[in-house]
Amino acid sequence: MATILVTGAAGFIGMHTARRLLARGDEVIGIDNLNDYYSPQLKHDRLQTLQSLAGFHFQKIALEDRVAIQALFRQHQFSSVIHLAAQAGVRYSLQNPRAYADSNLVGFLNILEGCRDAEIGHLTYASSSSVYGANRELPFRVTDRVDHPVSLYAATKKANELMAHSYSHLFGIPTTGLRFFTVYGPWGRPDMALWLFTQAILEDRPIKVFNKGGMKRDFTYIDDIVEGVIRINDQPPAAGSADASQQTAAPYRIYNIGNNQPVPLLTLIQCLEKKLGRSAKMQMLPMQPGDVEATYADIDALRRDAGFCPVTSIDDGTQQFVDWFLEQDACQYTPHTD
Repeated sequence: MATILVTGAAGFIGMHTARRLLARGDEVIGIDNLNDYYSPQLKHDRLQTLQSLAGFHFQKIALEDRVAIQALFRQHQFSSVIHLAAQAGVRYSLQNPRAYADSNLVGFLNILEGCRDAEIGHLTYASSSSVYGANRELPFRVTDRVDHPVSLYAATKKANELMAHSYSHLFGIPTTGLRFFTVYGPWGRPDMALWLFTQAILEDRPIKVFNKGGMKRDFTYIDDIVEGVIRINDQPPAAGSADASQQTAAPYRIYNIGNNQPVPLLTLIQCLEKKLGRSAKMQMLPMQPGDVEATYADIDALRRDAGFCPVTSIDDGTQQFVDWFLEQDACQYTPHTD
């Protein structure tokens, strides 16, 4: 039985990852700061699903609290760390940039230092497809240069990859960054398009369709994301084992985890209309600052090294989400006030 630290355990991906680890018999220490970026009640309800499971232990800790993070690593002997906590959201980074510096930069440094001091066997951390920024060549490949982020959120995720490489190179810490592509599913985030669209359709309100619908996203179902996270976490990179795509001899890797099948935004809306049995009212709007027109993951490296690729179709995934949304009465987490 392994003891694994999962940061952001009350978050969307963190909850699902922790639950899968617990199901296979691992002990999970989960941390989260339970902030109010979106409904704290949703985070507490996610936590409740974990706290009923054997082997789960929770501590409320903020990543930027260096003393608390140091104490956490001294208190437990982690075999690996799955770092999923971060200040999320592209558009919110325009409103509250310092939250991203605190959590995604200072906080990530504290996690790296904890891994260094405790000689952790593997740090697997969440990066983002947002790092591809202004890149126009599709699909996005991990070998692409990602020097032109179009949001501060994306810049902090690219910074995480650079910071991780320096620690892998200098201190031999095995690190793997996972560039997630538009994750969705039950217990998701209320600021994501799928949730916003579903709630608006149910409440007979117009949904905001940016770039007048001319968007595509590589929507990736949560179970596929978790499968990739755990498979990759179970096989830390070794020093000197680099292939040409990674261009380093440090124990360091980057992977895309995406469905490898971009879906037009209007197709997603049509899918939701079918599942909900209602028509959507659409407010066509221009592109928002920080957004990109399309995302599309090349997953050859993931398929080669983990023997895995996402398999859930947008039709099946949205059905699972809508079923959960209605059963959970998820509108309670984001009361609408006009």
